[in-house]
Amino acid sequence: MLKIFVIMGLFLFCANASAQPEKEKDVVVLETTQGPIEIKLMEDVAPNACENFRALVQKGYYDGIIFHRVIKNFMIQGGDPTGTGRGGDSIWGGAFKDEFKADIKFDSPGILAMANAGPNTNRSQFFITTAKTPGLNMKHTIFGRVVSGYEVVQKIENTQTGASDRPVEEQKIIRAFLK
Repeated sequence: MLKIFVIMGLFLFCANASAQPEKEKDVVVLETTQGPIEIKLMEDVAPNACENFRALVQKGYYDGIIFHRVIKNFMIQGGDPTGTGRGGDSIWGGAFKDEFKADIKFDSPGILAMANAGPNTNRSQFFITTAKTPGLNMKHTIFGRVVSGYEVVQKIENTQTGASDRPVEEQKIIRAFLK
């Protein structure tokens, strides 16, 4: 009888320990100059893009980086350490392949996707949509969705822009971290 209680106690202890997450590896917070944006990563849809983004977040890669391109009723774009739209790299030291699923679409605002320069050129740059953008389906890897702070995305979207859709006043990711 004592064996049964010991085994049950161990089982309950282990079950409780595994139910206590240290950090949610699938939720990233972008703390911006306008406030926090929480993004749920879609590991089942784009595992490589999620792994890349998560690892870059953990390295502090996105800390201090600006949203260098903002287009109203379309998207906000960041992830380039040079701030030019031409920089950035992946954790693998080069580009990685697109990850598409036909049933995952740009069907609403708040979608997180990889910015690219053509097929299979994903690195560190990303964008968050501010409208439905069906023309991007099967052209950009979708790997997350804003779950909190969409009003912050809208604040960034509504900032004044100048040449090359660059915000006149810097819109910065102060830091990015796993929730």
